[in-house]
Amino acid sequence: MADGRTDVVVTGLGATTPVGGDVASAWAALLAGRSGIGLIEEEWADGLPVRIAGRLRVEPTEVLDRVQARRLDRCQQIALVAAREAWADAGAPETDPERLAVVVGTGVGGVLSTLAQDEVRRTTGARRVSPYTVPMLMPNGPAAVVSMEFGARAGAHTPVSACASGSEAIAMGLDLIRLGRADVVIAGGAEACVHPLTIAGFAQAKALSTRNDAPEEASRPFDAARDGFVLGEGAALVVLERAEFAAARGARAYAALAGAGVTSDAYHITAGDPEGQMRAIRAALSSAGLSPLDIDHVHAHATSTPPGDVTEARSIAEAIGTHPAVTATKSMTGHMCGAAGAMGAISAILSIRDGVVPAVRNLDDLDPEVKLDVVTGGPRRGRVSAALANAFGFGGHNASLILTSP
Repeated sequence: MADGRTDVVVTGLGATTPVGGDVASAWAALLAGRSGIGLIEEEWADGLPVRIAGRLRVEPTEVLDRVQARRLDRCQQIALVAAREAWADAGAPETDPERLAVVVGTGVGGVLSTLAQDEVRRTTGARRVSPYTVPMLMPNGPAAVVSMEFGARAGAHTPVSACASGSEAIAMGLDLIRLGRADVVIAGGAEACVHPLTIAGFAQAKALSTRNDAPEEASRPFDAARDGFVLGEGAALVVLERAEFAAARGARAYAALAGAGVTSDAYHITAGDPEGQMRAIRAALSSAGLSPLDIDHVHAHATSTPPGDVTEARSIAEAIGTHPAVTATKSMTGHMCGAAGAMGAISAILSIRDGVVPAVRNLDDLDPEVKLDVVTGGPRRGRVSAALANAFGFGGHNASLILTSP
């Protein structure tokens, strides 16, 4: 860059989601408007007030070695699946291990292993607890597993920032490269917490949709009839590289990671603050050296909660304006929590590559308080030169990323 900032590009994409087990199938599903949300069929859901979720389209055990999978929490398994895809997609860059870093965020980490092994302890005794329990429950487990897979020795980091975790991980990857601490960073998020406890907890907080009779219609970002989000699971990771390093090895760049903004509200444990969100968006613009009018597309956080969607819509309108094409792919994937922001970034990157923005599913009646150009009815085609991807989390965590054409 002319201002002296180091250029950073995205060279690899990887994901496993409720709508597809890899990036290509997930992107095709998003453009087709296909939902990955369905009824939870296990018996444990029978007594719950909410019995729907976005489950993975492809089980990680179908992809990973069986012995390896048994020693990993589900969150770690899917992080590894997505990381392998992203790394291969980037062309498996040859780099000094001490110049390769990993940043994988998560909201809760190995909660499934935590609860399962506690049940083992309670019912059969402490001696029956798996010796892999602690490595499986650690929130840093996904980052550790990915770092060991690729021999990354420039740091293995784990932002735990609720639903902003994956985006904050990508923002940290940008910082690591700009600060000269790495040439290549594998960054993103992973979450696997579909469990009776988490569903019951979110339901008690009145955060989840209760459309058990119509799962595919339950997630309705910006719709006037929305009644909460749908819990999802998945992983989404990208390979970031110093632009000069990528160019020297002849790598293809999907997009440039032009800027990022990370802020905290210091306001409320669950409710978002538009001021904090706007500060994150404006910080991302400043980091990228862009103006609001430069943004063509916004991938909104938009979880489908009644207050949250309106708060974000106001933040976008004030910080950016009403001109960008806005989408919210949680209408199809559900809310993948710690992986959501990274999947939103991948969607924005592919919109830049293909010149198309997915439509929001289930948006039948736009909330009159949402003063944005939300894409409905079908994908919208047109050049996307710069995109904003938002992610906001409980605790007042805000992370905004700006991607531009390479």
